[in-house]
Amino acid sequence: MTVIIVSLLVSACIFAGGLVGMGLHRVLPASHMTRETQDVIRLGTGMLSVLASLVLGLLIATAKSSYDATDQAVRNYAAELSLLNEVLRDYGGAAKAPRDVLASYTQRFLRDGWPPDGQPTARLEDETARQLLEHVRETIRALTPADKAQASLQDHAGEITMGLLRQRWLLINQQGPTVQRVVLGVLVSWVTVIFVSFGLNAPRNGSVVAMFLFCSLAIGGSVFLILEMDQPLDGVMRVSSWPVEDAISHMQW
Repeated sequence: MTVIIVSLLVSACIFAGGLVGMGLHRVLPASHMTRETQDVIRLGTGMLSVLASLVLGLLIATAKSSYDATDQAVRNYAAELSLLNEVLRDYGGAAKAPRDVLASYTQRFLRDGWPPDGQPTARLEDETARQLLEHVRETIRALTPADKAQASLQDHAGEITMGLLRQRWLLINQQGPTVQRVVLGVLVSWVTVIFVSFGLNAPRNGSVVAMFLFCSLAIGGSVFLILEMDQPLDGVMRVSSWPVEDAISHMQW
């Protein structure tokens, strides 16, 4: 189910809660609509509103942290790819083989993380990409340094490659969701109950219905932002591919 559909379902559920509340006002006995009863409903609604605000803020903060962490990880990864290319370039013409494999891997990484329109969603756990990165390490190990300077560059390149292998698995693990769907479901149920209570006490006119619709769409929009940020490499808010594209451009020099 896409993020947009989930957000629209959330909005529909909350809006329906407001309409249900307006309908209950007509069918409930008068003893259920006394001032004392309404005061108790307002107190309960106020408590739920505070809890819902706290949970909503927590979900937004969690999703934003996940998004920022992935964005920074991608930038660091692209920087390490560029650095490895620079080290191999300094090594000399003998390092052309690992540089070519590195360029192929970087292009594969870009295609896996930011697939063209119409292609499946991002999937960094690609066996072909892993084998390419492993081949980069093997070709670096196969280099035969001519002097101490090249030996130092070979060691440095090997360390960077090991770091890239480690960071690749971290990026793969960060693709998983961080927002628990159960928590999101509980939040939506609380907000729906709040809107039912609003409908119980609201006047019966078009302005109230329009406000219910606007507020439900706003809450659905917040859910959309949460779910979008919780999948940083997919959707309309995915992390920028510019750092990786810039790294590829440097490898063509």
